[in-house]
Amino acid sequence: MAQVELIMPKMGESIMEATILKWVKQVGDSVEEDETILEIATDKVDSEVPSPVDGVIQEIRFQEDETVEIGKVIAIIGTDGEEATPKASPSVKETAEAPAEKTSSNGIDKPEPQPEPAMASADAPVERTDSSNRFYSPLVRTIAEKEDISMAELEQISGSGLQGRVTKKDILAYVENRKSQPSSAPELKAPVQETAAPKQPKAPPAQPASAGVSASDNVEIIEMDRMRRIIADHMVNSKKTSPHVTSFVEVDVTKIVNWRNKVKKQFQEKHGEKITFTPIFMEAVAKAIRDFPMVNVSVDGNTIVRKKNVNIGMATALPSGNLIVPVIKNADHLNLMGLTRQVNGLAARARANKLGADEIQGGTFTLTNVGTFGNVMGTPIINQPQVAILAVGAIRKKPAVVETEYGDLIAVRHMMFLSLSYDHRVVDGFLGGSFLRRIGDYMEQFDDTQTI
Repeated sequence: MAQVELIMPKMGESIMEATILKWVKQVGDSVEEDETILEIATDKVDSEVPSPVDGVIQEIRFQEDETVEIGKVIAIIGTDGEEATPKASPSVKETAEAPAEKTSSNGIDKPEPQPEPAMASADAPVERTDSSNRFYSPLVRTIAEKEDISMAELEQISGSGLQGRVTKKDILAYVENRKSQPSSAPELKAPVQETAAPKQPKAPPAQPASAGVSASDNVEIIEMDRMRRIIADHMVNSKKTSPHVTSFVEVDVTKIVNWRNKVKKQFQEKHGEKITFTPIFMEAVAKAIRDFPMVNVSVDGNTIVRKKNVNIGMATALPSGNLIVPVIKNADHLNLMGLTRQVNGLAARARANKLGADEIQGGTFTLTNVGTFGNVMGTPIINQPQVAILAVGAIRKKPAVVETEYGDLIAVRHMMFLSLSYDHRVVDGFLGGSFLRRIGDYMEQFDDTQTI
């Protein structure tokens, strides 16, 4: 029986790992070509991994909730015939070095031949262990570096993984407990100058601490789900990366409101789509980006990367309360009808958790509508690696001064605040303010005589 290696597929250019959510098939189960074997999740989207061939699952190398690097072998499928020829697809591809990993389980210091390991990325035996004989996966090391956890502190963390390895859950629990117990920090950091061994008994008290808080303070401890943890990490990273500045303008969108009210029924009957304010706002943003292309950039070290494509992401709230940002590619090339179809389609797929990986990649600017929740304005956090994000507030009727041929008059108008947060490393006040004002101008100059 020939064997085919099922590898963790690449879900996007910036995605380096994925988490196994569920094994739909188990060892011994038969699978058909293109039949779903497992469900995975990245920091962008959840996906199903299909079988490249007909066969039987012979081996599963990683378990549910484990995080696995892209390109790693996650399962072995046995097939009939002399040599298996898997279907060419982005989900599955063969690697020449993978068999070596499998056969070297007795010769390599820290192998991953068993399905039990708790750490998905612990299959990298070349990872350094510094002066310690204890293995730490790249993911654990990354978290430790981010949280300023020394090697001595790592040595004190009790591991729940294979052979006592520290898993992602172990180190995250330790970080949470350390934050809730600031007084314990000096005791843990003291061994850095000496040795870790004398302080090892100090680690266990961190375990009952969280339970004590829950019992005495009458509070409920809620663990963040995977998406919320990712959002939290991205938001913190963005604030650390970009010096945020936010500018505001108030715009008169009376023409837009009146036009939409007039045509929305006819628009849906003719095109089968509901016309919302979002595509109208997005059209104004796309025009302004063409006028100020240096807002459509990203920062790479000491260089500025100017993006030729205008790909506008729209922040979309999910039923779970989390957030996702599908992207409308080449938004400046679409008319209002095209933008409407894109906005409605992406929003519907987002709420149904059916977005493809390519639909949330490549954004160059983001639009978020805080007015949906009745907020008049907000100070949004930049969606890295972009350098600007626009928030549109709630539309409210207000008395405003209107210039007419008979002089200034006070009238009831539909007014809205726009908030632009931008990266002050590359977007100065002149550029950011001018760009924001141009968006407002396009909204106020909306052609309310156009037909559908």
